[in-house]
Amino acid sequence: MLNLLPAAERERDWTVDVARGLAEHESPSTDRAALEACAGAVAARCREAGAAVRREPGREADHVLAEWPGRGRPVLLLGHFDTVWPVGQLARMPVRIAEGRLFGPGVLDMKAGLAVALTAMKVLDAAVPAASRPPVRLLATSDEEVGSRSSRALIERLALDSAAVLVFEPGIPGGALKTARKGVGEFELVVHGVSAHAGADPGAGASAVHELARQIQAIEALADPSLGRSVNVGVIEGGTRSNVVAERARAVVDVRVSRAADAAVIEAALAGLRPSRDRIRLEVTGAVNRPPMERTAGVARLFHLAREVAAGWGEDLCEGETGGASDGNFTAALGVPTLDGLGGVGDGPHALHEHAIIEFLPRRAALAAGILAKAAELRDS
Repeated sequence: MLNLLPAAERERDWTVDVARGLAEHESPSTDRAALEACAGAVAARCREAGAAVRREPGREADHVLAEWPGRGRPVLLLGHFDTVWPVGQLARMPVRIAEGRLFGPGVLDMKAGLAVALTAMKVLDAAVPAASRPPVRLLATSDEEVGSRSSRALIERLALDSAAVLVFEPGIPGGALKTARKGVGEFELVVHGVSAHAGADPGAGASAVHELARQIQAIEALADPSLGRSVNVGVIEGGTRSNVVAERARAVVDVRVSRAADAAVIEAALAGLRPSRDRIRLEVTGAVNRPPMERTAGVARLFHLAREVAAGWGEDLCEGETGGASDGNFTAALGVPTLDGLGGVGDGPHALHEHAIIEFLPRRAALAAGILAKAAELRDS
């Protein structure tokens, strides 16, 4: 079996330089100017790795699409360059290397992942002729952290034309790949009641706050940990003063499901909530907007292929499920074999100690390159 790890190790400094340079381009999802500047940096690095590059218009900013030639159906590499960190966060979290770790805002989630993907393509280009491997497309989006509002259609179109999808989100701590992810939904429940003086004439009112408390109990009952189904009322608000029967109250609900069938169950249950008292009206909006990534036979075959590649240098690659979602949820739901968690390994995504462990970066790049080199098996999956 082709072992590409030595070649990836030789590219280690370049990989770190790419991850570091992209992290120094602050790129919060809500800052178009910052995103466009980072998109330019991503595009430049893609060209360094031998790709033909174009920018696709997006709602927040352009997305970057890089392409390498090959034969047969393409493989899609997915990543994003937007982060949760505001411009100016570098003053508090400077990009730095310490104790074999690369620290900085967005390093793990997921600029190190983009660096890994580009290193994989450099290694693959040097080792395998284009005629002996599939075409490869790398899509780096600008809006993953805010729901992939403008990139979802592009992701799904590219995925449907692909033999497989490799997602360069961070691996599970310790290095396991992600073969299942929960689907995610957000719902809002607004309760409309009738206001009244709480002391002089409380019976004239119908409290939206009291009704919201009852409805929260019904919502909580929809959770079923044994099925991987969780429901969290994360925000509540309502009322105006303690001596006023509340006319309005509101809750925001996070939903996670492991199975596509449960998404429909939850949506129907929330839409079917009914007031417990007269003169109360409920308004429910929202949906499960990222379907779950289920461990299908195609996903399992792709993982086993990856495990064979890693075994070539003595690594026992593991797999796992995570409650968070990624753009891989969209592609897996279309039935396209999808493997996630191929990016950096470290800790602290969205946290002040965010970092990627440097020694993992060449191994991840070699892993991705090795998967791409096994073109025939990807076509069969």
